[in-house]
This record gives sequence, structure tokens and C-alpha cells, in this order.
Amino acid sequence: MAVCAVAAGCGTAPPDLFVVERSGADRNANLELLVSDGGTVRCDGEEHPLDDERLLTARRLERALAPQAELSIALPPGPGTVLSYRVQMESGTLVFSDRSAGVPQTFQELAAFTTDVAERVCGIER
Repeated sequence: MAVCAVAAGCGTAPPDLFVVERSGADRNANLELLVSDGGTVRCDGEEHPLDDERLLTARRLERALAPQAELSIALPPGPGTVLSYRVQMESGTLVFSDRSAGVPQTFQELAAFTTDVAERVCGIER
């Protein structure tokens, strides 16, 4: 049994990469997306398999966002904000909106990833 535990991590759940809480005025804008390193995503508590390409994208985003999360960057919403995001990672928390001034490219990529997964994996259309 010890070999199983060492070789395959038997009984150990894969770590979560990040949780995105997206909010907005319309009902389907409000979403909690939990991405696991094991190749699954939970959309509002319902688990779905995540394909390899999206899993690799999520891992890349987690690595790219970690330094900013360590700083706990929170950008205020800008005029005309439609969607707001709160991202929780092991390294820290990020807060921004689709109209925040000075949004880094990585934040925009995370927002696009969230939309893609919500619509194409979880079936939640806005």
C-alpha cells in the first residue's frame, strides 16, 4: 500500500489552482468557478471534466497570477462595470472588474478563461 501512496498519491485529492467568483447584474453573470489541478472544474458546485488544453491554460494562469496575488492587488471598478471578479489562490487574492483602470493582461486572460469555461464546459450562457 505504501508503494501506491508514493507512486500515485492514492487518497490525496489534487490541489485547487484557483477559485473565481464572478458577479454582475444579470443572473448568469454570478458564478463560482473552482479549478482543480486534477482536471476538473466546479461551476456553482457542479463538477465537470476539464480538457487538457484548458487545464494547461489554468496552470499557466495560476503561475502568472501568483506574484500579483501575493501583493493582494485589488483594482477598483471603473465606470460602466458589467462584471466583477474575485480570484482566490494559495498565494493570495485578486479583485478587479472588466472596467478597472490598468487591468494587467493576465487579469484579462483570466476573465476570458472564466467566460470560456463557464459557457463551453459548464453550459452557463450569459
